[in-house]
Amino acid sequence: MEGKQTIMRRSTLAAIAAVGSASLLLSACSKADDNSENKGNTSAEANAATTSVVNASTQKGGTVTYEYSDVPDSFDPGNTYYAYMYNFSRLYARPLMTFAPGPGEKGNNLVPDLAESKGQPSDGGKTWTYKLRAGLKYQDGTPITSKDVKYAVERSNFARDVISLGPNYFQQFLKDGAKYKGPYKDKSPEGLKAIETPDDTTVVFHLDRPFQEFDYLVATPQTAPVPQAKDTGIDYVKNIVSSGSYKFQSYEEGKQVVLVRNENWDPKTDPLRKQYPDKIVVKLKVNAETIDQDVQSGTAIDFGGTGVQAATQAKVVNDAKLKANTDNTYGGRLVYMAINNQVAPFDKVECRKAVEYAIDKVSVQTALGGPIRGEVATTVLPPDIVGYGKADVYATEGNKGDVAKAKEQLEACGKKTITTNISARSDRPQEIDAATAIIASLKKVGINASLKQYPSGKYFTDYAGVPTFTKKQNIGLHLMQWGADWPSGYGFLQQILNGGAIGTSGNTNLSYIDDKQINELLGKAIATEDATERNSLYAEIDKRAMEQAALVPLTYFKVLLYRPTTFTNLVSTAAFSGQYDYLNIGTTKK
Repeated sequence: MEGKQTIMRRSTLAAIAAVGSASLLLSACSKADDNSENKGNTSAEANAATTSVVNASTQKGGTVTYEYSDVPDSFDPGNTYYAYMYNFSRLYARPLMTFAPGPGEKGNNLVPDLAESKGQPSDGGKTWTYKLRAGLKYQDGTPITSKDVKYAVERSNFARDVISLGPNYFQQFLKDGAKYKGPYKDKSPEGLKAIETPDDTTVVFHLDRPFQEFDYLVATPQTAPVPQAKDTGIDYVKNIVSSGSYKFQSYEEGKQVVLVRNENWDPKTDPLRKQYPDKIVVKLKVNAETIDQDVQSGTAIDFGGTGVQAATQAKVVNDAKLKANTDNTYGGRLVYMAINNQVAPFDKVECRKAVEYAIDKVSVQTALGGPIRGEVATTVLPPDIVGYGKADVYATEGNKGDVAKAKEQLEACGKKTITTNISARSDRPQEIDAATAIIASLKKVGINASLKQYPSGKYFTDYAGVPTFTKKQNIGLHLMQWGADWPSGYGFLQQILNGGAIGTSGNTNLSYIDDKQINELLGKAIATEDATERNSLYAEIDKRAMEQAALVPLTYFKVLLYRPTTFTNLVSTAAFSGQYDYLNIGTTKK
């Protein structure tokens, strides 16, 4: 997911366990049902939240405030694809599975959420069955049923003309998924036949091929239940029905949302969540510098998880006291530039290779904030995702680019110069700076690129993710940041390299690559039961993508988060790009 999104895991696949590392946070807060305080680890030291729960406490009350510089794609759990929204949505939307609130890579442990246990596969991995926990209720006290889970998947994956912001994995892999028109058009009572609900607590998914990592797929918020009678399509975001520990008190589009405790949430049905704060507020369209100040003063948490701003980074890292309250970690993310295969002349591989050789990656790394913000990248898969293999197909001295080799490829492409556009998100200053550095590199070899800026909330739905728009606007290059939807090579590669993921809008395959070999290797990998063999296939896909010059890897992203001392239960989790796990954050302020 993109950083989003990205949703965005890291390192080796953790064993899937029914309880996993949930105990890590719960044991630190063992008196969660009373108001007593348990301070736990309160020592101020850099990266403390990547290895333990910092300021662990069961103190209840107060308000936890988040701030964000833009407007998220959507608070609708079925219509979002950013890591911070996957993280935050779990407060009011419970998927079948989720990630345990553990520090660092322990946060990659997959545990049951709405389901009582992990999925039961049959038919060689083509059929997956889940049983819901007993006693589940919505905020209004009505029972949650398996039909609500089925409907949630139908609306989020098959009504792409209405709900288009999330991934379409279910549409791609459910049996006859391409034929189903979604619940807004198909009014038949049985809906999608590939999802069965034999009773109110059982949901069965029938796939058209084996999918050995399906438990990860149902951990997306797209499986969080939605009562069909309460669904209003794109406007559902204004009146979301909560299945989690918090519910919406108010929703002011583009301004602010406020959550309060859900009185019909039953802790007996939920071993993961606690209700520590009285209220949770998310303020939108806050100036990035203001967010920086508020985070460091202890009045807010950085909602988007973008971290310390460039303007104050030097001050923070050079002050021992301030640096002690930071967490600098990988998040399983890649910062890269997608080369649009559908926009001429980048439909020719030689022109794409010219771009590969032209980029001075060190200048881009500097623009992004230096080594503390990421290491120079040479592969699609980051080193903390299984399947990574160290390689550099387009090696240049010192990673500074090679003008001569770039011009050779331009000549092989039949070009002396190219005029194109490069897109970046207007609300991400460092992305703009990176694009500016890239434009300078390209100009040296005869590729003249102009910058086009678009808001991140609409980047995929209206601009970079719309093939007709990119062609019309001659946008051949797209700045992008991506992280694994789940911690495996497939979870990272599928949505950015698979031709089957390309649609009319909402695309995250911004290279618009539809390579038969890559598509087949992805299919082979996810059907392979042996993990070692599966991981070797991911490395092969990476190599093929680089040979085809589908994208230019820029940096293996690292985030520098500032840890506010006034908030409790802070855990930097690999499951959500190194962000703090939002599930049980509390406050010491009343």
